Amino acid sequence: MYADKLLDAYKEAKNYIQDKQIAADLGISKQKISGIRNGTCYLTENEAIFLAEATNIDIHEALIYLAADKAKSYKAQQAWADITAKLSRQGFRGLALGMAGILAFNNPKLQCALCILC
Repeated sequence: MYADKLLDAYKEAKNYIQDKQIAADLGISKQKISGIRNGTCYLTENEAIFLAEATNIDIHEALIYLAADKAKSYKAQQAWADITAKLSRQGFRGLALGMAGILAFNNPKLQCALCILC
């Protein structure tokens, strides 16, 4: 599970020994950390972003893998596995550029600015 990778990276970055130290930083219970570790609970988007930023992991990558972790059905899990494999091969930089382009064209102010520049 990707959540374990985020938790372990944060633990290493902070030189923590116990998961309860991570729980204190996130403002969650140590039981939730245990649940995340055993797959019965999931990180929220904000928690994943906090951990990713603190460990210099791309937040786009963290959110995509978090969504993949949450997939319930076999078909959804396979689809997420395909998506993450493709993105890993291409690198997440392309994803970030693509998302920036999509977001820019959905923002009317940015559309206007782009029209003026053209």
